[in-house]
Parts: sequence; structure tokens; C-alpha cells
Amino acid sequence: MSTYDVRIWAIREFKGKDPRTGKARSTFRVRWEVAGREFGRTFKTRAMAESFRSQLIVAQREGTAYDEASGLPGPMARRLNARSWYQLAVEFVDMKWPRAAAKQRMSIADALTTVTPALIATHRGMPAPDVLRKALYTWSFNKARRDEGTPPLDIASAVRWLEANTMSMSELAEPPALRKALDRLTVLINGSAAAANTVGRKRAVFYSVLKYAVELRYLDAHPMDFVQWTAPKSEEEVDPKVVVNPTQARGLLAAVRERDPDLEGFFACMYFAALRPSEVIHLRDDECELPKDGWGWLRLSGSTQQVGEDWSDSGDGREDRELKHRSKSATRQVPACPDLVAILRRHREERRRSGSPRMFYARRATAGSVTKSSYLRAWRQARESALTEAQRATPLARRPYDLRHAAVSLWLNAGVPATQVAQWAGHSVHVLLKVYASCIDGQDAVARKRIENALKPDEPEEPK
Repeated sequence: MSTYDVRIWAIREFKGKDPRTGKARSTFRVRWEVAGREFGRTFKTRAMAESFRSQLIVAQREGTAYDEASGLPGPMARRLNARSWYQLAVEFVDMKWPRAAAKQRMSIADALTTVTPALIATHRGMPAPDVLRKALYTWSFNKARRDEGTPPLDIASAVRWLEANTMSMSELAEPPALRKALDRLTVLINGSAAAANTVGRKRAVFYSVLKYAVELRYLDAHPMDFVQWTAPKSEEEVDPKVVVNPTQARGLLAAVRERDPDLEGFFACMYFAALRPSEVIHLRDDECELPKDGWGWLRLSGSTQQVGEDWSDSGDGREDRELKHRSKSATRQVPACPDLVAILRRHREERRRSGSPRMFYARRATAGSVTKSSYLRAWRQARESALTEAQRATPLARRPYDLRHAAVSLWLNAGVPATQVAQWAGHSVHVLLKVYASCIDGQDAVARKRIENALKPDEPEEPK
């Protein structure tokens, strides 16, 4: 419904602190009343607030009817309500798709699938939750699938319902809707609390979608900047309880050699050289310098990500990418200790497939290279065999990735400079020290001794 009963008030300044930086800042709120109902918009600067207020005043002076639901002049309300959350999210996926890696595409779809059920305008005729999630994840937020044509029959009605029943942009910009969406990010499908890193990743995607809406002029300002919502604190430090010592690591590698000899070198690269699983999968034979005696080198040139066939441009379940946080042409050199050299030389002679460039292949892998399911299965079996019942009940080496944590922790505790460890591990020094701070052991005694020596009084000089 429309009305001409409009009152526009002065801009109100609010002084406070930025929730992220803690620095003092002011925000400026435009307030107006439509048919007895108060509306408001908050802006970061006075200039933005005055610009928006002037648009309201001009519309009022020109005799433009205001929309009672959104509180905006008719033309502005029609533009704002012309786009729904579903349409905006699909536009965002299409914008990101060409330049995004397959794994990033999956991450975006996962985040949007999580938050969309919180942005439903009405629950009348709503499909079952599992059907809704399938429609969103496998079709709506997968550009390759949508480009093929109409959705499959089992989700077609759910897609049509979503197209017509998510919130408009004006509803989405309201704090209650945003809080509901943000709260949804903290809960998994089974109702349990999501990990802090998961919440942070999904919140970043949601924030980017709304930022894209501002870029397209669907919104005047980013609405999340004015919502006081605190995300769960992320546990970035590695838990020392997951880190194996050298004896335990060798026991686990021996158990792998006994059950899955093809993968002994795979896990050895993670423990002795701190490689990520994706980097080991990508490792080529010609990137391994393995002398008969002494230390060797691994010269890494990329990583191989395990992705679904529906998310890659090639339709392959694997995607070769650059090293993490590096340019496409960047390489990284990692020293191979004599233990690792011996294992890889044995693997090269006895296990590597002739005529193939890659170092590692799973014996049962139909695609040829090591798959995530194959190395996870081998690791579970090795852990069952090598660890005691009490150790298996703890987080100790629960994931293969914990071998990488053990390697970096070992280097730091051995006194290798942090700059060198960061270079070998493919980290920045800042991230390295933040993540592994709790795993550095034995340095406090050295530090206390140095302080004690510094506090000793100067000895008097002997008389000449």
C-alpha cells in the first residue's frame, strides 16, 4: 500500500567504537515516519546520510507516494524489492564462478546453502529441509549445473518455491533478519555447534554477498556494519595433544608400511618435510632430489585439490592448483632429511609406477592418483595398529594433517629460526608463530636463564 503521510526528521549522530578495531567512530542515522511507522537507515559518514535524506525530501516535495512496507518512495521501493535474496545469491555465484577454484566454489555454495533457510519470507508450502538443501547446493548455487538447463524433477518444485519466497532486499537489510542469518551460521545440520573456523568462513561469504549488493546499488550501505554480533572465537593455535614425537611417528609409518606400503612415503613427506596432503599428491618424481647419502631436496611446484566433478571446469574430480597463498609460477624448496630420502628412494625403486610423472598412486585408486578416502582409510588403520587404546582415545595424530603439525613443531623446538621454518612450511612468520605458539616447548628455561644472567650485578674490578 502507498501513502503520502510522511515526516522526515533531522539526522542523528551516534558516537561509539568500531566493534572490530575498538577505535572511536561516529555513525549517522536518517529517521523518517511513514503512515505513523518509524523507519531508519544508518550510514558511516554524514555525507552519505545527507545524500539519502535529500532523496527522501525530494520525493516528498514532488508528491511521490511512499511504500508503507519498506518506508521508501515508490520508485526506490520497487528497485529494492525487485531483487530477492535468492536472486542476489545466484548473481553472486555467477560473478565469482569464472575466477574461483573448484574448492572455493564448493565453499561458497556451502555457506549460501546454510544461510538461505534463515532468509525465507514465508514458510507456507516450504519443501522439506533436505530437499531444500539439495536444490540450493547441487543446482541453485552451481552455475555449471544451471547452465545445463532446467533443474532435475526431484528438486524442480523446490527451486521454483525458492525463487518466489526469499526475503526482498529491504527485508534483508533489517537487523532482525541479519541476526537470524548470522545465528544460523553457528549451527550444523544436526543441530550441534559449528566450529569457529567454519563460522568465520561462512560469515565471510555472507558478508561478501551483501557487499556485492552495495556495489550493484541494491543497498546504500553494508547492513552488517551496523549489527552488533560476535562470532565464536577461533582456535587458531595447534593443540599440542595432536603432535606425535619422533618415536610415535616412526611407529605410525611402520604400521603404514606393513598394511599399505604404497603410502609409506606419502605420510613420510608430511612428517619429515611438513608437506600438506595436496602437495604430496601433486609431487612429481623429477621434483625429488634424492642422493644416496645425506640430505636431499623436494622442489614443490603446486598442489592437487580433491574436488567434486560438478565443481571443476574439466569435470575431473581433481584440480591442479598453485601452492597455497602463492602465485601460479611460485615454487618452494623443502629439505629432505636422510630418513625421508631413504624412504623415497625405496618407494621410487619398488612402488612408483613407471612412465608416470607423479610419485604416489594408491593401489586401489581407480583414478590413478592418491584419493582422500584412500589415505584417510590407511591412516585410520595405521593408528589402530600403532597406538595404544589410551592413545587412540586422545586427539593424538587423529588426522594425517597432524603429521605436518608435528614436523613444524619439531623444527621450531630444535631451534631452527622461525623465518626458515616459515619458508620451508609455506607460512608467513606471523601465522607460523600464532598457530604453533603452544607447541614450542623448552624455550622458557633458556629465556629465564638469560634474564637471570642479565640481572646479575656487575663484578667489581680487581685493583691494579
